[in-house]
Amino acid sequence: MTIDYTDFDKVDIRVGKIIDAQEFVGAKKPAMKLTIDLGEIGIKKSSIQIAHYNKEELIDRLVICVVNFPPKQIGNFFSEVLTLGVPDEQGRWTLLSPDKDVPLGGRMK
Repeated sequence: MTIDYTDFDKVDIRVGKIIDAQEFVGAKKPAMKLTIDLGEIGIKKSSIQIAHYNKEELIDRLVICVVNFPPKQIGNFFSEVLTLGVPDEQGRWTLLSPDKDVPLGGRMK
């Protein structure tokens, strides 16, 4: 399927920094609850199936997030942004992140 650039431009993708990470106890699949600082967008919550990461390696990590989807309820948690990743060969999600420090809230173009 091909999309027009104007369709892609509707997706608001921003850089954030993980400021807190907690195991998502009670999730159907192993997951983490993230608190992400998105600069001018504010502090947002996200849930992602990255239980193979530990809290220490997540804190202060830059990540890429879609910020203009509606919140999604996952169990008793509302995920406010979609944190992006790709699966590795074992199917574990690997977070996408910029390779250099960039301003929080910076929009992908």
